Amino acid sequence: MSMTRTVERAGTRGYAHLVELHVPLARVWHALIDPRLMRIWSGKEAEVDGRRHGLYRLGRAGDGGREAQIDIIDARRRLRLIYLPDSSMPPTDSVLVDDFLLDARRGDKMVSLRLLGSGIPESEQWDRPYVKIRNGWERYLSRLKNTLENPPVANPKMVARERPLRGLD
Repeated sequence: MSMTRTVERAGTRGYAHLVELHVPLARVWHALIDPRLMRIWSGKEAEVDGRRHGLYRLGRAGDGGREAQIDIIDARRRLRLIYLPDSSMPPTDSVLVDDFLLDARRGDKMVSLRLLGSGIPESEQWDRPYVKIRNGWERYLSRLKNTLENPPVANPKMVARERPLRGLD
């Protein structure tokens, strides 16, 4: 006689991403906290109050955007976000966290950017959101790398008083 065994999942899970960028550390940091630059690499609205307990939002509020509170902000070294409850996600008692760690290499000509995500419930109803969040950050970091290493070329027809965005020029 065979018995069907159900496995209960408990706890939380996370993800880790690493991207090496061949640009100065200041440029990477700026791209993570400047809403104008965030819009370029993410393709979404962004809002950042760049101080401890400030708001960090990527995407439109109330329309799939993720809102977080800045827990740790250590200029050019670390940015840790604690996500606010989101009615579009399954309910949870755990705290969802993204921790960006930057490390300059070869002087200041290369940057290792690590993203450690944690706190995502290990439950069936969180399987899809987990994959969406993890894969979303993988795409965003790839776009961030591409944007910073291959900045947009200024339009020659641009009005003389307009300048390229600071951080990409």
